[in-house]
Amino acid sequence: MRLLLPLGLAALLIAAGCSKDKDVEVPAKLVEFPAKLAVKKLWGEGVGGGKKQIKLRLGLGPALDNGVVFAASHKGEVLALSLDTGRHIWLKNLKMPISAGPGAGAGMVVVGSSKGAVVALDGATGRELWRSRLNSELLSAPALNEKVVVLRSVDGRLHGLDAHNGKELWSVEQQVPRLSLRGTATPIIAKEVAISGFDNGKIMAVSLNTGDTVWDTALASPHGRTELDRLVDIDSTVRTVGDNVFATGFQGRTAMLAIESGQIWWAHDMSSYRGLAVDADNIYVTQSDGIVVALRQRDGSELWRNQKLKLRRLSAPVLTSTAVAVADYQGYVHWLDKVTGELVAREHVAKERVASTPVGVDDTIVVMTDGGKLAAYRAKPTATSAQAVAAPVEPMPASAPPAPAAVVEPALPAPEAPAAPIAPPTP
Repeated sequence: MRLLLPLGLAALLIAAGCSKDKDVEVPAKLVEFPAKLAVKKLWGEGVGGGKKQIKLRLGLGPALDNGVVFAASHKGEVLALSLDTGRHIWLKNLKMPISAGPGAGAGMVVVGSSKGAVVALDGATGRELWRSRLNSELLSAPALNEKVVVLRSVDGRLHGLDAHNGKELWSVEQQVPRLSLRGTATPIIAKEVAISGFDNGKIMAVSLNTGDTVWDTALASPHGRTELDRLVDIDSTVRTVGDNVFATGFQGRTAMLAIESGQIWWAHDMSSYRGLAVDADNIYVTQSDGIVVALRQRDGSELWRNQKLKLRRLSAPVLTSTAVAVADYQGYVHWLDKVTGELVAREHVAKERVASTPVGVDDTIVVMTDGGKLAAYRAKPTATSAQAVAAPVEPMPASAPPAPAAVVEPALPAPEAPAAPIAPPTP
């Protein structure tokens, strides 16, 4: 029998196992800092959901395609909005429990359900194109192009469906551990292959045309005496730049692989269950302990790390022209300078966790809370600013589970002096 372990419970058990005689470390408190990035909220919206959706820990998050934002709720609603204005373009009620997606591209929007249903809609009108069914729950957005829709299901399979009619073209499988974190990686499509991580710590590349395995590489191998120690899930999306693939996993490694062969060029021990983002030169990782790390692509050397959001259960990062944005378990969005890693802006979406990866283009990002609240922000760099970003010091809620136990990391050299004195936390 396979058990799906929610991230919060995994964090609690791991923390307890690692600190038998020590107090469990609490999330970092938010303090004021000099704002160096002007952030404007463009719009806010809701797409259903609520407390039930938060508890289910579904694979729902925003998608972006050609200036249109798509979002879905567990109640069955799929919504399309303008990125710039938040204006509703269309709303479709599928009358089924959506648990995965949406994925958008090639003029389509695709969502999946907790019962294995897959529905494709026309991106411009919301008109239903086709329905299909798989034999397992879906918990991550699909990847798609003009020919194929690729989905990862909870049973360890990667499926390729015909983008025109939803017929299954191929299916491949990886062994699923007896215990794993709840969630599955979102696959990607690059250079005529589909690439995805799996719960056994492996990354697989599959031919889009035939479903044949192109390569199969272990990013991490399970080790330890207990099932918790042996968790090596890759639940985050891999990223590609040119001929290279970048991936990170829980209690595993962050690595660069060759897209043609799966050969690992470099790797660092690093635990992450949310994922990473890449630009032309660097990669940015949110570790399981809430520390944000920037690495140089070509050799994996560390550029900076920010520990001021430690244990705040961060989302995967999204990039703007000058900043790295992450969201946390209390609904705050934080912008970090790409070059130095310093905090440069902060906004509050809602009092709900943000587990899904924000999406963005240029300097605009869209964030969706686990309860279905959407918000779009535009962050424009400013030459100078003495404004302080006020963030209340919020105690750890009594009912909230502790974040994952901290990984011992080497300390960074002292950062350069800020442009303005850092104000003390608000009482």
